[in-house]
Amino acid sequence: MTVIPPPRPVDSALSVRRLTRAEDGRQLHALLWRAGAGWRMISSAVLGGGIGERTWVLNAQVAHGYRRTDPERHLADLAQGAGAHGPGVGLMTAADVQEYGHAHDGGVEAVVTAGLGVRGWAASPAPGTAGPAEPGTVNIVVALPVALTDAALVNAVTTVTEAKVQALLDAGYDCSGTPTDAVCVAARTPVAGGETHSFAGPRSLWGARLARAVHAAVRAAAP
Repeated sequence: MTVIPPPRPVDSALSVRRLTRAEDGRQLHALLWRAGAGWRMISSAVLGGGIGERTWVLNAQVAHGYRRTDPERHLADLAQGAGAHGPGVGLMTAADVQEYGHAHDGGVEAVVTAGLGVRGWAASPAPGTAGPAEPGTVNIVVALPVALTDAALVNAVTTVTEAKVQALLDAGYDCSGTPTDAVCVAARTPVAGGETHSFAGPRSLWGARLARAVHAAVRAAAP
């Protein structure tokens, strides 16, 4: 994998590197955030989903019509090839991740990639499928510089989703997202004697900042 230096300031907490690889006869790209130690993440990602200590996040572009049946292994191999070791989060999308949006608000940072070719409303008469849909996808990665309880992490995912939908509507899209949207929220690991925040709803201190950062990043990424 070829590494392209990040275009953002080095003091950015959520500083991503752009990676390029040859796969399926195409040049495909990925974004890698090496968070390091001291982060707890909540994610709906295929690799490293759930809540736990994580040290990196990879958002990998895959070819349209992706047919591999082992996306978790695929993402793990890509991360290892990029030098990311230990537990991490792996997301994938058919969108060109080079066209990502980045925003920050009061210490909260968000990086968003948006592929909106297959979109719609969450509540639909469609019957649904037993397996995953093809990668589309609005992928959202957010970093907060504070510790959150488990409940607040769940609350943060709700806030991210609400801000995403608001941004899509503001951008003129008649949808709530795509069938394969994914999110990863990173917060600092609680430490003895330190403050751990219990709320991340949109009117809480950190939830409000989170919502504004996500809204701006989605607007920047949405074509």
